[in-house]
Amino acid sequence: MIQEQRESGVAYLQRTLVPAHEGEVLELDEMWSFVGNKKNRVWVWIALCRRTRQVVSWHCGPRDTLSCQSLWDKIPDDYKGGLCYTDFYASYKSVVPPEQHQPDKKKEGQTNHIERFNLTVRQSVARLVRKTLSFSKRMLPHIQALRLFFVAYNCRAANIYQRHISSL
Repeated sequence: MIQEQRESGVAYLQRTLVPAHEGEVLELDEMWSFVGNKKNRVWVWIALCRRTRQVVSWHCGPRDTLSCQSLWDKIPDDYKGGLCYTDFYASYKSVVPPEQHQPDKKKEGQTNHIERFNLTVRQSVARLVRKTLSFSKRMLPHIQALRLFFVAYNCRAANIYQRHISSL
């Protein structure tokens, strides 16, 4: 699969995405997990398309500006044109272009979809449940579990979106 990606130039997650519309709205957020023990926190950064509810990009790393920049760099160019709703974490302000960045208080509801998605991920990937015996001892299996979940989720979301569009 990796060899196919190199030859085609298309990333694995991008293959699962519905084509972007102009001015696509994204919701960006991060959630913590751990690898090895609870003191070794790893943050999962996620960009979610509001229209299709698909994961546009994601990144695993520390909670810093460099990880936020990595998330932004992984977002396909077709999806980068519209507004980006985030929380008030300072890294977003320094990475997302000011004309697109819309920090949001949770009570305003502009990040509801990504917050709900974070709960779905926690309930679906046993390694991310906070009080669990199944956790990742190493980073690679942690990333692989997330990758498999995001691909399967995107394929399901694309099918739901296509059925919704065809019924209109």
